[in-house]
Amino acid sequence: MTASELPVVRFKPKAHQRAQRGHPWIYSNEVEMDAATKALPAGALVQVATSNGEVLDHGWFNPSTLISVRRLETGPVAPGADFFEARLRAAAELRQRLFEEPWWRWIHAEADGLPGLIVDRFGDTVVLQANTAGADRSLDQIVEAIGRVAPEVATIVARNDTASRGLEGLPQEVRVLKGDLEGAVRVRENGATYFADPLEGQKTGWFYDHRANRALVRQVAKGQSVLDLYAYAGAFAVQAALGGAERVVSVDRSERALEFAGRAAAANGVDGKIAFQRADCFSVLEAAEPGGFGLVVADPPAFAKSRKDLPQALKGYRKLARLAARAVAPGGFLFIASCSHAVDAANFQAEVARGVHEAGRRGRIVARGGADRDHPEHPHLPESAYLKSLLFALV
Repeated sequence: MTASELPVVRFKPKAHQRAQRGHPWIYSNEVEMDAATKALPAGALVQVATSNGEVLDHGWFNPSTLISVRRLETGPVAPGADFFEARLRAAAELRQRLFEEPWWRWIHAEADGLPGLIVDRFGDTVVLQANTAGADRSLDQIVEAIGRVAPEVATIVARNDTASRGLEGLPQEVRVLKGDLEGAVRVRENGATYFADPLEGQKTGWFYDHRANRALVRQVAKGQSVLDLYAYAGAFAVQAALGGAERVVSVDRSERALEFAGRAAAANGVDGKIAFQRADCFSVLEAAEPGGFGLVVADPPAFAKSRKDLPQALKGYRKLARLAARAVAPGGFLFIASCSHAVDAANFQAEVARGVHEAGRRGRIVARGGADRDHPEHPHLPESAYLKSLLFALV
């Protein structure tokens, strides 16, 4: 389809100004929803024009969602046949300059110019999530483009089981799009080997976003007893042990996650240092000996899935910080994180600091962190800066 044949979605008068300043989303109350526009299929490629017909951009349209257009940011020129290849190649070249091995987040949605698409690379295996109707309609083209950019990739898995797909009117599914996959894939990170489960693990099976934060934990773990909460596949625990921790207690509610953590500990020769405990993390903290650990790591799942969850989430982070700080020995460290995009950095820090104070502790923030460099932020999309972490030195 040529550019002139693409359907046109028009802004209401003067409603284009926010998008013209660079925001990648166009909301339903900003466009003229006439009968022809409402009849367009979810995920359709459209031209985006001002009310007087000037084409500003192209994007993926969904008539049934709050975010009506996910801009592709190509300007008035329609995406060509090499569009996906060009975006994938540019993203890969950036990661190759930042990391030595091909274990990274390859595509981080809007920040890499492919709205709603997540692509994680695990050596010769790729796991993707198409979280918008436009990305979902384009899956065949995306898979073909991956093959052209990285022909060494043998397996591609669609981990399309996120809640956000439901908002787009898409079904949830997990399937292998290319090659074969049985069991776990290896992950290389910070000089260590781990194991991820792309078919049944959380998200794509691994969380590359904490790579730099795990290196920081390794740095301060030497000689310490460490409590690793919400351990998942053992990334923080293994790094702490490799950093010279005397012992690590690794806690998670998932038996399968702890099985993967145990495999990682053995693969890195630190299984003798790590004790794995299947339990509720709050219960473990409530029973913990005051001052019993030199380092506590608390990296919980999102406490707030949306804005309506914010008040309860903030109370949760405050409680977690209070109980965790109580378990840290004088002179020790507390690392605590939030992946809730609805919780901003200022509120997170305020509640954590309040929790530390309620534990009767004084502390200094010695480091702040976010997602690692393979999770770039779109400069006009604060939501893309979802991960926040704090490292406290407590007295």
